[in-house]
Amino acid sequence: MTDAINDKREQAVGMLKWLWLSAVVVIIDQITKLAVDGSFEKYERLEILPFFNLTLAYNEGAAFSFLAGAGGWQRWFFTAIAVVVSIMLTLWLRKLPKTDWWSATSISLILGGALGNLYDRVAYGHVVDFLDFHWQGAHFPAFNIADSAITVGAAMMILDMLRNPGKQT
Repeated sequence: MTDAINDKREQAVGMLKWLWLSAVVVIIDQITKLAVDGSFEKYERLEILPFFNLTLAYNEGAAFSFLAGAGGWQRWFFTAIAVVVSIMLTLWLRKLPKTDWWSATSISLILGGALGNLYDRVAYGHVVDFLDFHWQGAHFPAFNIADSAITVGAAMMILDMLRNPGKQT
């Protein structure tokens, strides 16, 4: 009987134990953002490699500064989207089978990134970006650790869909 209770309890929490990874992403994201924000003036650059700078930029929009100059309403729009997506990702994580560590990792990375940027939007009204890759004078839009975690998590999810086309989670 105890085994049946433990099995039910494990099914009820699914892979929520992977929330530790989301927390690590948020912590690293916030520490790095605070370090750069406290050390750089806006748009100041420090060349690290011939193709990589640290810089300080504020993004009031979404990816690639989408809607950045929309007048302020976008802050709460993107905040609401991040809250809804975070809830959905947590519920999805909860329903995962305990053996699906790949999906748990990808979902946790995306969730951690979403929460890191959500914190910025609520606390500061913009997202702090500081990673600046460039090549021959062309700069990729600056991004941060949260964006990186979202990208890696999404890539893992796409790879999983390609490797396991009939998988249902």
